[in-house]
Amino acid sequence: MWRRIGVDGSVGAARAAAGLFLLAGVLAVLGVAQPHSRGRDLLVVAVADFCIAAAAWWTPWQRLHPRATVALALAGLLVLAFSTWAFGGTAAGTGPFFVLLFAWVGLHHPAWIAYALSPLTAAYIAPLVATRQPPEIVGSAVVFVPVVTAVAVLIAGWVRQWRRAQDEVAAAERWRASLMLTLAHDVRSPLTAVQGALELLDEDADLPPERRARLTAAALRQVARIARLASGLLDVGRVEDGRLKLDLRPVPVRAAVADAVLLTPQADAVVDVEPGLTVVADPDRLEQMLVNLIGNAMRHGAAPICVSASASGGTTTIAVRDHGPGVPRDAVSALFSRYGGGAAPHSVGLGLWIVRELARAHGGDLTYEPAHPGACFVITLPVRP
Repeated sequence: MWRRIGVDGSVGAARAAAGLFLLAGVLAVLGVAQPHSRGRDLLVVAVADFCIAAAAWWTPWQRLHPRATVALALAGLLVLAFSTWAFGGTAAGTGPFFVLLFAWVGLHHPAWIAYALSPLTAAYIAPLVATRQPPEIVGSAVVFVPVVTAVAVLIAGWVRQWRRAQDEVAAAERWRASLMLTLAHDVRSPLTAVQGALELLDEDADLPPERRARLTAAALRQVARIARLASGLLDVGRVEDGRLKLDLRPVPVRAAVADAVLLTPQADAVVDVEPGLTVVADPDRLEQMLVNLIGNAMRHGAAPICVSASASGGTTTIAVRDHGPGVPRDAVSALFSRYGGGAAPHSVGLGLWIVRELARAHGGDLTYEPAHPGACFVITLPVRP
């Protein structure tokens, strides 16, 4: 992702710089026709601007470092230094291009680049001193240069915020698109099971009571699964708005884990929880957290999946560990992000974010620990609310 953004940014910055230098070159050529102009100096400036514009346009920036386009700013400062020396730095001369050059820096580079280039703004002041301009002109340049740097820094700050907002919107759109594409899969599977059970009950009136009871129980489990999915989707909004309400009561941890395993299709889980261990929690939310973690371990890890729990002091910990490849280091920071964190390609998988938020709503937390091999996610909950 960083490399792709860097390449696109370099090419865009170079194209913008090419346009800027092309404009400067055209204006220099037009200036040659003006009376009392210094035609030779203007031609030198025009040729330099056109050469920089050509280099900016034709250089294969995608093969270079993302910040390589800073060299264009250095070249521009050299041309501006010569122009200032030749024409005295009048307001109608090099000043506006100085502002445009630093605005370009702010638009296409981070603020530290503007700070790093600020000492080179002597390219504007030194020629004025060398040509013995009046003190008021030199003094105005001394004030002008920090202002130009500040403009670049402010522009860089706004661009950074704009890009961050764009990234957040893009992430939200990707998550919503994934949600729409995969919701049918998560709902269709239990609906198919319910439909099959109802059709069998309807077609075969002579089913033994035990068989009928098993089919009814299976259908009810699948209906409950759909209800939990809908509840989980609604919880996203409730958590964000601070409207999530918990029905806290003592919950046997071993039974909660066993139910979560049964509700996770094809889960190969080893349960290591003492029978008498309890925790004060919302039973539905605790089940939702466990189903999410067990399902996440199935999709991204490998069997066996081990679920263990213990109590120490005033805290109960529930750990869900798999024996897969674990979480890459560069992905750990995004595990609990709002639009990432464990969403599977074939599941809505509200992700680790919702599990952590539910744990925090209970006064606890969710953390990740490398398991070597595998990944381990640990829910911590207070024994009492």
